[in-house]
Amino acid sequence: MGLASGAPMGISSALTSLTRPVSSCGGHDELDPVSEEDLHIMTTEEVDPHLWLEDIDDDNALDWVRRRNELTLAELRGDRFEQMREESLEILDTDDRIPYPGRRGEYLYNFWRDADNPRGLWRRTTVEQYRTDVPEWDVIIDVDALADAEDENWVWGDADVIDPELTRALISLSRGGSDAEVVREFDMTTRQFVSDGFTLPEAKPDISWEDPDTVLVGTDFGEGSLTASGYPRVIKRWRRGTPLEEAETVYSGEPDDMSVGASVDRTPGYCRTFIARDLDMLNSESYELRGGELIRIDVPADAIVSVRRQRMLIILRTDWVRGEVTYAAGSVLVGDYEEFLAGSAELHVVFKPDAHTAISYAAWTRDRVIIGSLADVATRIEVVTPDSWHVEPLPGMPENTTSGIAAIDPHSEEIFVNSSGFDKPARLLYSAAGEPLREIKSAPAFFDADDVTPARSVTQIPGTGSLMPKSLKSLSPHSHPPPIR
Repeated sequence: MGLASGAPMGISSALTSLTRPVSSCGGHDELDPVSEEDLHIMTTEEVDPHLWLEDIDDDNALDWVRRRNELTLAELRGDRFEQMREESLEILDTDDRIPYPGRRGEYLYNFWRDADNPRGLWRRTTVEQYRTDVPEWDVIIDVDALADAEDENWVWGDADVIDPELTRALISLSRGGSDAEVVREFDMTTRQFVSDGFTLPEAKPDISWEDPDTVLVGTDFGEGSLTASGYPRVIKRWRRGTPLEEAETVYSGEPDDMSVGASVDRTPGYCRTFIARDLDMLNSESYELRGGELIRIDVPADAIVSVRRQRMLIILRTDWVRGEVTYAAGSVLVGDYEEFLAGSAELHVVFKPDAHTAISYAAWTRDRVIIGSLADVATRIEVVTPDSWHVEPLPGMPENTTSGIAAIDPHSEEIFVNSSGFDKPARLLYSAAGEPLREIKSAPAFFDADDVTPARSVTQIPGTGSLMPKSLKSLSPHSHPPPIR
């Protein structure tokens, strides 16, 4: 069970892709197939003589990459490439692009990079200001200024603001964009890092607020504390004012696990601590830590599960037989969480795929479930009302667009939807309290789409019974195609 998806290479495809390097006349490495019989007598180094490239900080490995980058750039780069590159950057770096928000309390937060702030600004504003053409932003952390002051190559990672107090944040920063991060506690009132606060040295940590004076943390505590993948294997409870070395262990995974992590839902009246044991990219086990006891959330290992207030939501990747009922892969189920732990919950199917539909995601507002799916490759967003289990389209959804949830507030019914289409640039749509979506921000248009009419159709593939959806861009007979940028 997990919250992220991946697609690891299968054993058979891994075998057929294994190769041996041989020298070529031009001096570059060529690759010669390795037979399965050879695999039984070859060491790991012989199977992969490029294993030394795994050290991402090694000068020899970096030089090897630079040389091959030069070959690639020499082959592909030219006047036409530079023109396309400049035009693409014009679109991606325009100051008129949408500043996508995320709500915390009464403010909308945004992380923004531009030519003057290449490392970025963590900032916030009110909803009223955000709706204006030029919002007034309150900058909380200027990463460029911080990097200059500390003479560090800081790259922004994330900010975990304690909820519902919103008084402190755990700021993650990496050196040069490495996947190893430094974590530092930040005071949201004084706008200063806490000198004697929760601070973690560079590692691949997992850290969550348990309360204002306690965090649950997995990091490199020393020998045996990391998995074979280099991620936390041990979760500890670290209390304010005590050394990290004195933190008490609350859970330990196995060395062969991919990682373990902890999360805390601090919703008043529904405070819960969860432990996730990731077995691999697709499979994991999840538990609630309650009064020192680990309670298994017994769903399929490859399912995605979330708990909100009194309910839980399950997205299935494979068929699941529960008692006398078989739930189909791709279904979304909702039920009472406490009853599920007791083994008595009735699970309600709020989405079931068919030959034309597939689930994309599901998320919570305060009282409803939002389901994003594809119907013949067309975006569909629906709202599920618990208890009645009524499913209806999100009002105001535009047709013939690619749309998805940009941000959602689990404490209210506020939803932000990002939407774009063949004839429209990206737009940010907003809904609160169940009202229809309305546009509040739009990216600039880079070509005239007045003569473009988008449409969708489904056609049968000749000689098969399969249907293939298509997206069409119809031009008026007197128009010219928009320029390729």
